[in-house]
Amino acid sequence: MSELLNFNYPPEPAVDRVTLFADVILPLPLPKLYTYRIPFEMNDDVMVGARVIVQFGSKRILSCIVADIHEQAPADYQAKYIMDVLDDTPIVTVPQLKLFKWIADYYMCTLGEVINAALPSALKLSSESRIQLHPHFNPEEDDIPLATQEVKIIYALQQNQAMTFTDIGNLLQIKSYHKFIKSLIQKEAIIIYEQVSDKFSPKVVKKIRLSEHFVQGEGMLEELFEQLTPKPKQLDILLNYLQKVPVHQDVNLNYKGIEKSVLTNNPHLSKSSIDSLIKKGVLEQFDQIISRFPVDDSPRQLPMNLSEHQLQAKDEILGLFKEKDTVLLHGVTGSGKTEVYIDLIKHALEGGGQVLYLLPEIALTAQIVTRLMKVFGEKLGVYHSKFSDNERAEVWQGVLSGRFQVVVGVRSAVFLPFHNLSLIIVDEEHESSYKQYDPAPRYNARETALMMAHLQGAKTLLGSATPSIETYYNCKTGRWGLVTMLKRFGEAQLPDVELVNTREEQQRKTMHSHFSSKLLDGIEQRLKRHEQVILFQNRRGYAPFIACDECSWIPKCRNCAVSLSYHKFGNELRCHYCGYHEHMPSDCPACGATTLKSMGFGTEKIEDELKLILPDAEVQRMDLDTTKKKNSYQQIIADFENGKTNVLVGTQMVTKGLDFENVSLVGILNADSIIHFPDYRAHERAYQLFVQVSGRAGRKGKPGTVFIQTRDPMQAIFRKVISNDYESLYEHEIEERMRFSYPPFVRMIKVTVKHADERTSENAAIVLAKDLTDKLGKQQVLGPEIPYIFRIRNLFLNEIHIKLPRENVNLRSAKGLIAQAIQQLYLLPDFKGIKVVADVDPM
Repeated sequence: MSELLNFNYPPEPAVDRVTLFADVILPLPLPKLYTYRIPFEMNDDVMVGARVIVQFGSKRILSCIVADIHEQAPADYQAKYIMDVLDDTPIVTVPQLKLFKWIADYYMCTLGEVINAALPSALKLSSESRIQLHPHFNPEEDDIPLATQEVKIIYALQQNQAMTFTDIGNLLQIKSYHKFIKSLIQKEAIIIYEQVSDKFSPKVVKKIRLSEHFVQGEGMLEELFEQLTPKPKQLDILLNYLQKVPVHQDVNLNYKGIEKSVLTNNPHLSKSSIDSLIKKGVLEQFDQIISRFPVDDSPRQLPMNLSEHQLQAKDEILGLFKEKDTVLLHGVTGSGKTEVYIDLIKHALEGGGQVLYLLPEIALTAQIVTRLMKVFGEKLGVYHSKFSDNERAEVWQGVLSGRFQVVVGVRSAVFLPFHNLSLIIVDEEHESSYKQYDPAPRYNARETALMMAHLQGAKTLLGSATPSIETYYNCKTGRWGLVTMLKRFGEAQLPDVELVNTREEQQRKTMHSHFSSKLLDGIEQRLKRHEQVILFQNRRGYAPFIACDECSWIPKCRNCAVSLSYHKFGNELRCHYCGYHEHMPSDCPACGATTLKSMGFGTEKIEDELKLILPDAEVQRMDLDTTKKKNSYQQIIADFENGKTNVLVGTQMVTKGLDFENVSLVGILNADSIIHFPDYRAHERAYQLFVQVSGRAGRKGKPGTVFIQTRDPMQAIFRKVISNDYESLYEHEIEERMRFSYPPFVRMIKVTVKHADERTSENAAIVLAKDLTDKLGKQQVLGPEIPYIFRIRNLFLNEIHIKLPRENVNLRSAKGLIAQAIQQLYLLPDFKGIKVVADVDPM
């Protein structure tokens, strides 16, 4: 669809009729909704939740979502007309709009930012400036002096009809091509317009079938055989088709036909003969729209029978749901929480509702989806960022139509258009992966799911072996229900946890690189018994940094205040914050020495060294670098499940909910780096990581062992991990947080001031902190302070932490005062170019 920018509807005749207006959510960070006039002939077509096309400003054409329809014209500007309606039915539901508004209000962002995050790209419309020849310009007759580059543009437009700015740049192969476009506009040789195109396209396959008269007419098929007998290649194709589509048994089978690729991919059949049969009319070729998520026709498996403990947990959950909307299932690793989830999903579907099953990592969906697909089949949809735009759009439409009654997804799945939601399951609810950091909205999917359930009258089940302190507090105070599962499923026992003192081993010189003798002996024993091992190292790459042995030079990121990590694969140095990378130098740029050494270790180095130490072992790595492709997670997990991999080395991805029955040993390589971190959640997170990764060992009745390598085995947290004593951790943490005013006793908002100039960032933060202190009080505002990593993407950072008591504080009013202070800072002339980010409930 193309529209010139001077588009306008003709004046409407003066008759008595209702003039309607629509408030729309534009995909822009605007603080307010914008109002457009609905042309009379579209009065019945424009609906709340549907997409419409509008012109915003003098040049931009955008698609947006209708939020409200009314008869009140805007007081401050003349409303433009809506240009077109894209949807026959709304693609965003009313409960969704309420949720989006809550997200914008709670997380201090705009509705436009929420819509941008919520809608799959394929459901948003692209708009870009395009160039075409002026309708009145005739290159053959108009005598206009043109530069050589302008002639190239005119000739290209004659061939292509329309081109983008990028196309022109590629054509001329120069940077300063805009001046030639401007010149041609002034000479009235070209015009610029906006093209808006719907990105979503259904998946289409080419199919073939026999022409109808060959299967309907009596004796026609026999006659066809006689005709093709002299042409054996074409006869082979016909026989092959009839073998796959036995029309002699049922002529109706021919209507569906088969995919053309079934024949063209057969090396024994001639592709040219297939095309010849199509040209002769023997075969018909047609397009068919198919789902990107084909229906699994294999027999459904019934959910496995629950054990006595699982059945008791399920009954307790359903009992608590009669009184409370939210329940925590606190089950030790391997207790069989997933089977309880499946039974509860089945119960919800029998009641006619929809279910959302949230997971913190894409890696987890690979295992869970396989299990759920066997039970729920075509009712199951999957939603995460590794899917293409069109695949995500198809899931969106499938949820809207009711095709998908169960959806498994990561945090973005909370945006899906559920309309009959009855149950939300948030597995591994403690995980920080549920929090979105950048860009806005900086939402937490767990909290958003709770609000989503509230708006739709659904129940929420949170599950974890190591709940967040805030969640457990809500259970202890009676706000939420609590169900515990303290035994592993079947004959399985919790693994034995053993601390390995790496300081002592280094003194005895029994360390082999980063592996203690105990850990290496343990790995070798498991490999001899054909058992599997998981090794956890909470840092990817080969080494955190490199350094010159002579002058101590360390390569730094040119955009961020961090050292560059060394990645051996690709032989390059990378910044894990902005993505900057450069080739690994052969000598020191500072002193010229060739003694560059890698310092520390990451997953890549562990994998590399283990292959040298244990050459017969099959070692695989699972981290951000090895899982960039769409199906990488599934392949790595499948290889490990099938026994192709003996040792799996990974980052936090290997700690979360994965279930491998042959894993009998887990090694945590550098526990101290996780514990000693400047954050009030450091001990909570360390405990969660250690217990979660330890829980991968000893499934299915096989005894498990965990080795934790540390230089200080006397740290108190290790005793809690060894005894699996969550209650002790909770009591200690809740007491500390009460004493020093941290969540759950206060709400926290982190305000980050960013600017390219260090002094400007610092001064702006000081001014903002003073204003916030005046508005909120001295006790509520901490800072500003310079964070540990003080520069990211060439912007200097200063942070202000705001603590708002949960009692006697109007949260909406407080957030309004914070937003007001930020807006006032933007208006000060000394702070042009400043950027301020408010992060509600930072993790």
